[in-house]
Amino acid sequence: MIENPEETFQLGQLAGSQAQPGEIWNLIGPLGAGKTHFVKGFAKGMGFEGLVTSPTFNLQNIYQGRTAIYHFDWYRLNSPAEVEDLGWREWAEKGGVTVVEWGDKFPKLFPPSVLKLTLDIISDEKRRAILEAAHADSLPRMEELIKCWPL
Repeated sequence: MIENPEETFQLGQLAGSQAQPGEIWNLIGPLGAGKTHFVKGFAKGMGFEGLVTSPTFNLQNIYQGRTAIYHFDWYRLNSPAEVEDLGWREWAEKGGVTVVEWGDKFPKLFPPSVLKLTLDIISDEKRRAILEAAHADSLPRMEELIKCWPL
């Protein structure tokens, strides 16, 4: 359980501090659940000190921490073809870390090794965070994150 927005940021920061090149994160949750706030912490954990904003309108932001962070938002996209037209796979294969908000719109586009975070709104402040890894290669990464949480 996440008690407030600061804890959402802290979870992101922890995940970012442990992130490895090639990771892909699928962030799921309704508007206002804290997906972008998680990414702000994630980027901070990766060493990025600049402004992190939701790429709802420009669809992708790139931040440079200890490795590149490719931040996508698929909220306004209507088909897998639109996602492919962004060249998202090419970005994801560049060796940085890819984080996708609203990835649940097109889950078949993700590789089996995707790491998934679902944020459910419980109240104005509280969120339920569900971390998932379905691929054997990703399980140790998720287990380490869970072991370190809460801070």
